[in-house]
Amino acid sequence: MDSRSVGVLNPGSMGAAVAAQAVAAGATVRWLPEGRGSATRQRAESLGLEPVADMAALAGSCDLIISVCPPAAALEVARSVAAHSFSGVYLDANAISPDHAQEIADLVSAGGATAVDGGIVGPPPQRANTTRLYLSGPEAAVQQVCDVFAGTAVATTALSGPVGRASALKLAFAAYNKISYILAAQSCALAEGYGVLDELLELTGEVLPDTALGRADRLVTAGPRAWRWGPEMLEIAQASASAGLSPDLALAAAALFDRWSAHKDDSGVTLDQLIADLKNP
Repeated sequence: MDSRSVGVLNPGSMGAAVAAQAVAAGATVRWLPEGRGSATRQRAESLGLEPVADMAALAGSCDLIISVCPPAAALEVARSVAAHSFSGVYLDANAISPDHAQEIADLVSAGGATAVDGGIVGPPPQRANTTRLYLSGPEAAVQQVCDVFAGTAVATTALSGPVGRASALKLAFAAYNKISYILAAQSCALAEGYGVLDELLELTGEVLPDTALGRADRLVTAGPRAWRWGPEMLEIAQASASAGLSPDLALAAAALFDRWSAHKDDSGVTLDQLIADLKNP
């Protein structure tokens, strides 16, 4: 087994970009094409990822497997790896609650792996100082992940303490950052309802220029990503409840993001469309 052999599940836009950084650092990165679409296959091929026949081949040829997938799929992905007795380091880098991170750690540990909890903050990594990967869990395993991405656009930060701390930090950040897009859209929808949207955008462009409310071009980027952000809100709701907080705000955000789910990967969605989706049916 190559000590720099990495498996990635599943290489969507974020997972592929993370994998590309590992390749750039000299790692051999493998992936599982089974069940993936043509766009994913083309992306993986262009990045130099090596395909393997099945999960057994991936688990048997890698010493680090990274899971980057929608939150709702994180447990099933971990279960499929654990079923093949993977004995390396398993990095769950998904937007899940600390409780779910621990559940996944217990699952893969029972299969023979060492679990590391990861939280990605920022866009798909392409250049330095834009994307951070926070890590928690066993020190040696965390260091192994840090070594894979040393010198790349993925800036790793090791947090002291057990699995769950990285996920908690990721969700605490996302609770503010992503819910702010819903608040901005709600403000725009309210202003539009009373015929003062243009005035609101002019006002916020002057006094809140670096926010989603102050920049309509930034606000509309939430539309194509809402299909992923909605489930993330459910993880935030679960984490909030476990911390003794009300989950209501996150649940409301999840419901509103769900109204935008039809705009998945639609880079042409407009502010008018997002506002219309927020109106009562």
